[in-house]
Amino acid sequence: MLPHLSPASADALRTALLRTGYTTDGVRALLGAAAHAALGRGEVEPAFRATRDGGELGVLVRLLLLGAVEPDAAVAAALAPLTPADAAAAGLLREVSGGWVAELDLRPYGDTDGDWWVFSDLDQRRQERDHVTGVGAASLTLAAATARRPVGSLLDLGTGCGVQALHATRHARSVTGTDVAPRALAMARATFNLNALDVELVDGPWLEPVAGRRFDQIVSNPPFVPGPARVDYVYRDSGQSGDAALAALIRSLPEHLEPGGVAQLLGSWLHVRGEDWPERVRSWLPGGIDAWVVQREVADPALHVGTWQRDSGIDLTSPAAREEAGAWLDWLERERVEAVGFGFITLRRPGGSRPGGDPVVVFEDLPGDVDDPLGPEVEGWLDRVDWLREHSGDAALLAERLTVAPSVLLETYAEPGAEGWTEVGSAVARRDGPRWRHEVDGPAAALLAGCQGVLPLSELLELLSFAHDRPTGELVTATLPAVREFVRHGVLVPAGERAR
Repeated sequence: MLPHLSPASADALRTALLRTGYTTDGVRALLGAAAHAALGRGEVEPAFRATRDGGELGVLVRLLLLGAVEPDAAVAAALAPLTPADAAAAGLLREVSGGWVAELDLRPYGDTDGDWWVFSDLDQRRQERDHVTGVGAASLTLAAATARRPVGSLLDLGTGCGVQALHATRHARSVTGTDVAPRALAMARATFNLNALDVELVDGPWLEPVAGRRFDQIVSNPPFVPGPARVDYVYRDSGQSGDAALAALIRSLPEHLEPGGVAQLLGSWLHVRGEDWPERVRSWLPGGIDAWVVQREVADPALHVGTWQRDSGIDLTSPAAREEAGAWLDWLERERVEAVGFGFITLRRPGGSRPGGDPVVVFEDLPGDVDDPLGPEVEGWLDRVDWLREHSGDAALLAERLTVAPSVLLETYAEPGAEGWTEVGSAVARRDGPRWRHEVDGPAAALLAGCQGVLPLSELLELLSFAHDRPTGELVTATLPAVREFVRHGVLVPAGERAR
């Protein structure tokens, strides 16, 4: 059964959820830190114990989050003014012996500006082909990496249960979501109705439903799992071989962007024996666009297959799982795949307020945990490459006054020896965002120390030339590429921007 919330049922359910405190803060407060953390690990007993005296909120947590059967009278009181029968008609509940049980996952989700509620499928339906995932790791990863500057129109390509579109309503005047799966669109529609949000939903594969349309921003968590050309699960499998679907999407996205528009998506690409992965992805990029491709993880074939088999909930020891894994690994071997990369892709179409000049295309690895959301870093990266484009000539850059960003530290490191510690190197590192880190030698550290927004870069290099007895021209040639990298990574900023 597909979820369907009438306007009256949506209003009644929203009233009940707010009245009982079924929000992110309310549920967290009821469970407490330990039980809430255990629930995140899939351990439900601590949450059951924490909700024993939780009143109507406890009923909803057990019913909607923990999969419990709750008696009719308790459910009726907790959902009032929505009746259990109306909740069942909407596809949310099912009557069973002893009361009611949830048919859908309905959980609170929010950001710093407030709460929403999200419909998705229950885990026990996970092996169904059209299973609709909820607020998972990929959704959270993309949401944290998305730029949030105000825009007129935004497209959420492959909206699923609607997580990215929810966030988009905070900063876009109009939001459109697409999906190829009718069940996903039904979940998203129920989510938006419950949250009283106006989001356009259109049905169809990839960019077909928005043919001829352009948007200021596009976000997408597409089916990005490379494998054989089949669709076992709609949310993850493209039906095309390997990373061909991602390649086609990247080639097509810019034509659906307004001038100056930005697209952000998650993706996985193959590391093929004898190929350089950045060159593989670079070959997909249309000419003239800015592109920033950040590889966050690299998995060997066995890890790649095992990860996605576990994601589907299959018993990895079963004959069916072994057969599936064997076929998948055989395919990877035939395609000469050594590893699979995963990361973020940011694309920007020329025009708008973007300065003219050559496009900037950057590939880099960013392994390990990133504590801060990457969305502000994406915004900063786009601004910084614009600034560098405006100062592409050496004379323009040399005339600028630069300063070290407030979050940057100089680290020095030493190794032990017979006479104590001997300094062997140093680096500058940001303490925010992606924690970019650059090794520096003595002259480079001295130059950065001098970047206090007072003297133009040209004068600093003249002073450095005198201090180190090196020709100024030689220093300029050796230094400016590093300065541009420092600016692109936010280590150095134009003097007037330090306090912003």
